[in-house]
Amino acid sequence: MATSRAPLRFAEAVSATVSESAGSGFFFDYDGTIAPIMRDPGAVFPVAGALERLQVLARLVSKVAIVSSRPAAYLRDRFSDAPQLRLFGLYGMQTVEDGRVRTDAEAEPWAPVMRRVAEEAARDLPREILIEDKALIVALHYRSAPALRGAVERWSSRKAAELGLREQHGRMVVELRPPVERDKGTVVAREIETLTRAWYFGDDLSDGRAFDALRGREERDPAFMGVRVAVANTETGDELARVADFTVDSPEDTPALLDHVISAFPGRPPVVGAGSRHR
Repeated sequence: MATSRAPLRFAEAVSATVSESAGSGFFFDYDGTIAPIMRDPGAVFPVAGALERLQVLARLVSKVAIVSSRPAAYLRDRFSDAPQLRLFGLYGMQTVEDGRVRTDAEAEPWAPVMRRVAEEAARDLPREILIEDKALIVALHYRSAPALRGAVERWSSRKAAELGLREQHGRMVVELRPPVERDKGTVVAREIETLTRAWYFGDDLSDGRAFDALRGREERDPAFMGVRVAVANTETGDELARVADFTVDSPEDTPALLDHVISAFPGRPPVVGAGSRHR
């Protein structure tokens, strides 16, 4: 994830976005970016103020999207008050269209395989490991037992090799998923084809692919501007932060950064205080 262009200034990025709002988009990871990381994934909701800012942004720019490893039905429930948001679940293997979940045709046949993986994980792994069955992804969370990381990773690697699956390492979790070409980078690359400005907010290793998609578009199109925002954390955030244009300290700080962007649009009130820092 090397960066190749000169660092952006925050005011420059905001001004460029406001000046071409009809060609601008904002893309967000969910957990660790606009929602906290918690031991119980089902208990997670967006941080205070996040939903309201996304709703405002959706009225100001061309696209606002959530790109997550969460199932699309989960995202639909969490963002039911904001139907204007585009929702991509399971790394793009699921989307929400007109309120209905659509599953990628290439990934769908893998559902029985992934169901069996979830059953075998429950049988083989220590009970301290939280096994999250997302239908097309099996997430093995070791947050409650960090010392079991090695056991989880060895089991996951064996199962991936046996069944031809892909592994995605993250914050105290390993995910197993079908071998289809869908990830946060492929989603973002497709969604920014008609844009001239795009921001991506992330906190984890999988978000690096979205950063790479922005960079790749910049290299092909000098008129395009990608803005990479990392949410700092001590688990996996250092690598992402090193190549980000801007960082915030926690998901709770993301709404404050968005306030700075929103207030730059004509007719919006100014905000006081900094919501970001840049390298």
